Amino acid sequence: MRVLLQRVSEASVTIDHQKTAEIGKGLLLLVGITHTDTKAIVEAVAQKVAGLRIFEDAQGKMNLDLKDVQGSILSVSQFTLYADYRKGRRPGFEPAAKPPLASDLYDYFNQILKNEYEVQTGVFGADMKVQLINDGPVTILIDSEELSHG
Repeated sequence: MRVLLQRVSEASVTIDHQKTAEIGKGLLLLVGITHTDTKAIVEAVAQKVAGLRIFEDAQGKMNLDLKDVQGSILSVSQFTLYADYRKGRRPGFEPAAKPPLASDLYDYFNQILKNEYEVQTGVFGADMKVQLINDGPVTILIDSEELSHG
């Protein structure tokens, strides 16, 4: 599982010219699922995302987490995080999990986060336009492979 996390002052998703999700201060999560992901992996990544102290305190240090700043989450499925670009110029996406596994685990990930936070989501498999104002900018790639070796 890979999550590209961006600290944002605002973010939104538009589908067919209709804004379908929108948050203010918080995290935009681009979420990729691979074939070997399990519920246990999803749980570990969700815990890491929620606990990261990447918001600034009064001294300007990244000491606060999402709960401390009463932030929200916008979660967007993003199979292209598993693009295989090693051969040729057109990436392949074989490492990305196929629906329904990817959809089920993406929904599970969001449900875990909804237990603690306000979570808006994109629509799995839809052609989405994502807008954001990256705050900082702060962008972090969380890869479950690295979590298990850390």
